[in-house]
Amino acid sequence: MNIDELARHDFEHALRRAFWRQIISSLTGKSNELLPFEEVRKRLPLRGQRYLGLQSVPLSKIVGSESRYRDFDRAFLPRQTHTRDRWINIDKAHYRDIHLPPVELYKVGDVYFVRDGNHRVSVARERGQEFIDAYVTEIDVPVPIGPDMEFQDIVLRAEYAAFLEATSLDRLRPGVSIELTIPGQYEKLLEHIAAHRWFMGERRGQAVPYEEAVISWYDNVYLPLVRVIREQHILEEFPGRTEADLYLWIIEHQWYLRRAFGDVSMEEAARQFAEKYSRRPLRRFVNRLKQTAQKVTGNHESRRNSEQQSGGTE
Repeated sequence: MNIDELARHDFEHALRRAFWRQIISSLTGKSNELLPFEEVRKRLPLRGQRYLGLQSVPLSKIVGSESRYRDFDRAFLPRQTHTRDRWINIDKAHYRDIHLPPVELYKVGDVYFVRDGNHRVSVARERGQEFIDAYVTEIDVPVPIGPDMEFQDIVLRAEYAAFLEATSLDRLRPGVSIELTIPGQYEKLLEHIAAHRWFMGERRGQAVPYEEAVISWYDNVYLPLVRVIREQHILEEFPGRTEADLYLWIIEHQWYLRRAFGDVSMEEAARQFAEKYSRRPLRRFVNRLKQTAQKVTGNHESRRNSEQQSGGTE
């Protein structure tokens, strides 16, 4: 085959690979999308940027794009046929050993987004290159971002960064880690701190400084429940979740139990929550058996009481 035929064959091969990767993504539920730079930039609190100059960048860490994130998949395989001509021309340049200019990238955390040069990145990855020359501008963000993260992970990191910025908890309690797996939940933590601060002020009869309330909430509300979660090994019942997830769920469960039954301890609320909502198949099976047994026993008791009452009135 001549160079034109080789380049067309390369493009068709890359397009087929993209198609099968999308099928696998649909079956596994794992995202195959490039990260959209503008959406990530909007979500993350940016502290500034600086130009790093010409660098050799690992292609595996380029996982997003400023403008072409719908034209390529997460491996930068082409997903649209309208990219064909540009892609093929760049591939032919490689066959002819024509030197192409460096691409332009944004660096955010430990990942890169293409500012200019999407097709060059795509062809380089398809040809098995490991590095590409790039002019890099680094965007400074307060949380770590890695190449295996999906967009939801970025959203969670952004929300965590906003939570830390609002509370200064990482400064007040160095080494702290409160990680949630569902977007929108850090707002609930801020509500808990606000409520705790209000109750502290009511007890004292005066306003409580916000940072003092943050420390008190963490030391006297959050950590005690986390210790219960650890002592009862509850996290094992909820694969893929975190201690912070369970803190929120158990606190809410305790509130409902207290409304129904009066005072209920953290330990009891945690135990009941694990028994009722465990994600482990064996625990769910045992719970169903218990529920069935309770229904059968309850029905038997009801019939017996009814029979006794009937016998007493005859």
